[in-house]
Amino acid sequence: MNATDRTPADLLGSALAADPGRPLVTFYDDATGERVELSVATFANWVAKTANLLQDELAVEPGDRVALLLPAHWQTAVWLLACASVGVVADVSGDPAAADAVASGPDALETARACSGARIALALRPLGGRFPQPPEDFADYAVEVPGQGDRFAPYVPVDPEAPALIVAGREFTGAEVVQRARAEATDLGLTGPASRILSGLPYDTWEGLHAGLYGPLATGGSVVLCRNLDRLGDDALDKRVESERVTVIAR
Repeated sequence: MNATDRTPADLLGSALAADPGRPLVTFYDDATGERVELSVATFANWVAKTANLLQDELAVEPGDRVALLLPAHWQTAVWLLACASVGVVADVSGDPAAADAVASGPDALETARACSGARIALALRPLGGRFPQPPEDFADYAVEVPGQGDRFAPYVPVDPEAPALIVAGREFTGAEVVQRARAEATDLGLTGPASRILSGLPYDTWEGLHAGLYGPLATGGSVVLCRNLDRLGDDALDKRVESERVTVIAR
């Protein structure tokens, strides 16, 4: 990856320039049987659309806080990078009452209502499907995002030293996310572009975010992100590791 990258959005830009067609995030939900594979280019397109939604439709500005009440999911990964692209703070499992906007999964909608700002609901259905019945007082992400632009440019350049992420009560700047992701990658077993990690860790800790997104992104690797992995038997897990050419497991 590019040594000059200073923010998570920079890392994605370098990945897109290097090899847009390679897999970046492969997502499984072992409660529903869903499998989705996103190349770097496809993932970056979702990020651009979501960043445009944040900047233009929701009118969030650099330094604003967006509470992410979402599980480990490919769409959550998109939101983390979209927040980094705009320069807003992604507050993972944060207090919506203290946030300028909230993005919520279906299980946290009542909690998310404490946010007085923009509220976005994600159905987290296969193929990014919409809610059968849109939640009251929320915009449906699956309805809003398709019409957004495929390219994104922030109105204000993102400051790498500004707060970018809050997880488990700790705040990180964009530069700190990049630095820590690179520094800890080897310990996790991520050694370069051939590395492919299977992660069953939740996204509510740094360790889960590192294994499930930032580490692979910082090293040119890829992630097999598994939700509800505890429902998968050992034999089925072994088959997945083989079929997905996984090189390291975090669970």
